[in-house]
Amino acid sequence: MTGILEICQEAADITATQRPEDLFERNIQHNAIFLAVLKNELDSLMRYGNWQELLNEAEFNLIGGKDFYPFDEIVPDFYALVHNTVFLKDQTEQLKGAITAEQKMSEKYFYCTDFDCSFKIENNGFRFLKLPSKGAKVVFMYRSNAVCYDQKTFEKKNTVTKNTDVPIFDPYLVKLGVIWRLLKRNGMDYEEEYNEYQKELKKKFGLAMGIKNISLFNAWCENAPIEPFQVCVKK
Repeated sequence: MTGILEICQEAADITATQRPEDLFERNIQHNAIFLAVLKNELDSLMRYGNWQELLNEAEFNLIGGKDFYPFDEIVPDFYALVHNTVFLKDQTEQLKGAITAEQKMSEKYFYCTDFDCSFKIENNGFRFLKLPSKGAKVVFMYRSNAVCYDQKTFEKKNTVTKNTDVPIFDPYLVKLGVIWRLLKRNGMDYEEEYNEYQKELKKKFGLAMGIKNISLFNAWCENAPIEPFQVCVKK
């Protein structure tokens, strides 16, 4: 596992720059510059798209009388909702309904006949227009805002705090990002390094996008006609 300090030191060797010894030594400007460039790169990668490394599943139970559930209240590391991944489960963990892009175009909000329940995505959360008469669980996929993890505990974090923190993203890609950003900051030519970075970025992101969402409507009942808002449950 390659830590952030090691990545920055390798980038320094390639750019013929003095190596940083401690990224969090505030009294040395040289170290602070490397830390700022690294943070900028990690934040940019996190916002780039739905990296496989950032996709998580979350769920929450509906509470009687509560009609709004903010995303960041459900999952503290929330960054963005992954479309076409929201569905309901009943108390026996059976799938009861889902929302797709096609349904979004034809309906203003999600509606599940089995639960007599409807909701929509509003103000960065779930707004229930009609709560079910019996218990239900909402399950969805989301993109985390994590950029690194602790080398010892493997705890994911949304910012680096130690020299030994390991980026969630490919270390080589992060190093290329640090290199071109460092060259740009120092007023040097960075076109070649930037082009190399862009090629690697698209290649890595393309591999992460190789796994697509499976349609909840025809994954288990490929040849069976399915009525709107109903799915076949795998037994």
